[in-house]
Amino acid sequence: MTPVGTDPELADRVHGGWLGRIAGNMLGKPVEQGDLWTRERIDRYLRQASALPLTDYLPEPAAGHDDPPLRPEWRQCVRGRIHGSCRDDDVDYAILGLDLLETHGFGFSTEQVGDLWLLRLPYLQTFTAERVAYRNLANGLKPPLTATYENPYQEWIGALIRADIYGWTCPGDPRRAASLARRDAVLSHTGNGVYGAMWAAALISAAFTAPTVRHAVDEALTVIPASSRLARTVRRVVSLHDARMGWEDTLTTVADETAGLGWIHTVPNAAVLTAGLLYGDGDFTRTIALTVRGGLDTDSNGATAGSVAGVLSGAAAIPGQWTEPLEDTVRSAVFGFDGVRISDLAERTLRLVGADAP
Repeated sequence: MTPVGTDPELADRVHGGWLGRIAGNMLGKPVEQGDLWTRERIDRYLRQASALPLTDYLPEPAAGHDDPPLRPEWRQCVRGRIHGSCRDDDVDYAILGLDLLETHGFGFSTEQVGDLWLLRLPYLQTFTAERVAYRNLANGLKPPLTATYENPYQEWIGALIRADIYGWTCPGDPRRAASLARRDAVLSHTGNGVYGAMWAAALISAAFTAPTVRHAVDEALTVIPASSRLARTVRRVVSLHDARMGWEDTLTTVADETAGLGWIHTVPNAAVLTAGLLYGDGDFTRTIALTVRGGLDTDSNGATAGSVAGVLSGAAAIPGQWTEPLEDTVRSAVFGFDGVRISDLAERTLRLVGADAP
């Protein structure tokens, strides 16, 4: 048996997960405001720039475009202007999770997650449920009160975006990945917010061994309560895909059924992500392009879709238009990690695979 740390296929898949997460995040970042950048507006923007089908990072705005403004960071995130990744919380939390496992091992506690936030993560680089939990930590509260006290964001997407590291370090073991993600998530989330993290970690873990993306989606559903709204919504997307409904009609149907939850809630974003994965059918470019075109929290969904697709394909198979502009470099607000190499992050992650809890 090849030792875990020297398994070249596993190394390529872990590296693919990191590259996919960062590329998908960069793709979605310019249009990350789901109440303004709807699916229809994103596609109109792409048509005006002659960028449909979407096969590369977003183009610069076409002259005279009348859509809402892009996010202020767009100049570092559009094709032809990218030199390494932009800083973003969707990548910061993957880095912070790596630091957590390196520091405390797989037996980490929820309290240790909070301690590491206070030590490594600037307060103003946290948002929604994470910012509330951070404030609660600073005021002396302990989990689970950090998640519930004056927190209206308990089921939003923040915990889901923190889950990748647990999937990457538990390849083919989705239940262990989900258990680790839950221990992290309860610092700031409850209910579907926690289930989203468990589901995402399991999805990424399953992608290492699943024969198809559909198998990974099915396996990930087994780690969360079948009666939860998250599970029911993911199954709904799967059923519409099985019925051969088109991607656009599937998203329209599920958007109507989840209306009112808001564009950062876990449930509608999981629907967009599931549709991107199923209709992308294992093709890296198609998967992240459809996911970002689906709207809502575009950079978070693009990042998770890219992570799954990158694990399925491996780094070597990700087309160069996505990886070469990243220049193997990450910008990060996590103390001590700004400018780190993506390949170094992947190597450090690989060293954790198969490690036992202390």
